Amino acid sequence: MSKSPAVSLYDTTLRDGTQGEGVNFSAHDKLRIAHELDAFGMHYIEGGWPGSNPKDMEFFELAKTQKFKNAKIAAFGSTRRANLAVEDDPQVKMLIDAGTPVVTFYGKSWLLHVTEVLRTTPEENRAMIRDTVRFCKEAGREVIYDAEHFFDGFKDEPEYALSTLAAALEGGADFLVLCETNGGSLPHEVEEITRKVQARFPGAKIGIHSHDDGGLGVANALASIRAGAVQVQGTMNGYGERTGNCNLTTVVPNLALKMGYEGIVPDLTKLTALSKFVDDVANLPHFNRAPFVGSTAFSHKGGTHVNAVQKLARSYEHIQPTAVGNRQVVLVSDMSGQDNILRKAQEMGFDLKRGEESRRILDQIKQRENDGYEYEAADASFELLLRRELGLYQPSFKLLEYHTTHRQHGERGLDTCEATVKIELNNERIYTVEEGDGPVNALDQALRKALATAHPELAKVSLCDFKVRILDSKSGTAAKTRVLIESTDGVDSWGTVGVDFNIIDASWEALRESLEFYLLRKKQPRGA
Repeated sequence: MSKSPAVSLYDTTLRDGTQGEGVNFSAHDKLRIAHELDAFGMHYIEGGWPGSNPKDMEFFELAKTQKFKNAKIAAFGSTRRANLAVEDDPQVKMLIDAGTPVVTFYGKSWLLHVTEVLRTTPEENRAMIRDTVRFCKEAGREVIYDAEHFFDGFKDEPEYALSTLAAALEGGADFLVLCETNGGSLPHEVEEITRKVQARFPGAKIGIHSHDDGGLGVANALASIRAGAVQVQGTMNGYGERTGNCNLTTVVPNLALKMGYEGIVPDLTKLTALSKFVDDVANLPHFNRAPFVGSTAFSHKGGTHVNAVQKLARSYEHIQPTAVGNRQVVLVSDMSGQDNILRKAQEMGFDLKRGEESRRILDQIKQRENDGYEYEAADASFELLLRRELGLYQPSFKLLEYHTTHRQHGERGLDTCEATVKIELNNERIYTVEEGDGPVNALDQALRKALATAHPELAKVSLCDFKVRILDSKSGTAAKTRVLIESTDGVDSWGTVGVDFNIIDASWEALRESLEFYLLRKKQPRGA
């Protein structure tokens, strides 16, 4: 693969990304993310808008004390206000006071915005851009000019849109970034307009800032790069206003693995871990179906697919999963063939061969999935089923009985949930009673209490997710229910499933298997 010209990566997760619904970072969160982005090899990190809120001001103060190996920190703002000298504009002054080596600011490219939003003249708008660039350059900053709504502006009044870029260059801008702010342009339009900009300003460094309103944020960024842009702006995991920004976790591997920019980051295998880290700090669930970095990005469910990837992985995988730090996953479901079962058993360390045994396990999987079970997200339940069929299952305890009650006092507004659990453990009958926040929590507490003396290690285990799915909603309150539980000991996590017409019984099954799996793995490692 031939070496392509250099392209720089500009991350705006900490500013544009936080404009997305549900995305919030403290100043220290931003600092943690900035260091991870820097370690990954990001070239520019936009920290926020100085003066817009206390968190951003605190971040820039903290950033002044930090060292970054690969990235330059950028402060973001806007042009000076209309009819105000640039040196008198407090917002521009804050950009300089942030102390960052890079200043990025936006200006208006669309004549509609100039006359109807700014309510100023076309020439004054150009002067606002030119003056702000010059002021920041004279302060010793690298200046990146974001031409807001550039593509819409170009479509309406191409010569005026281009004249705003000329104003930025007259002031000394280092980058002209074409912003596809409304996210409605198509890739062929972005590519064509970028080429026209490149032709008008040969030698200028062009960047692209795209949004995903049409589902084309990444495609538009790549189209602009094809046309000569040398900087991509985006956010981790596609965070951003409305439907989000160009997703760097998608655009970076496409640049590196598909378009010849192999050295764009030092180690692309860190991408999946970085993506999950940012989601964790944002306290958001990781998007399983995300290209490249999602947990299902290289998952195979259909029997013919699994059979093929067993022989030749690239027959159903466009890249090697390890190239982005991900892995191949074989799912077990009612669509599985024997290859799924064999591969999954092999992953778990069991020596299962094709034959009557594997067919019996497959038939049971298909029957249980027909009954409502789902093993794609319940590896632990699948392993317990596998152990039972292979004669390797040794239960840690025996259930004798459980009982739950829920009492509601109408006048006082008080409610109490209580559970009793009776088990046999080490030839001893143990009976416990516990209260909880709901019947399932009460059962969880009672079972843990019964097991605690013999298995104190269960104190490490906690439930991190609890999902309930009604399988046949037409049956109303008599519908069959599937419960999926995800558990963790702080290091590993595992999923279990329970199905029943009674939601308590379905929950008990998933809960019991979660604890049973943990105890079993402690005394019987996989394959044993």
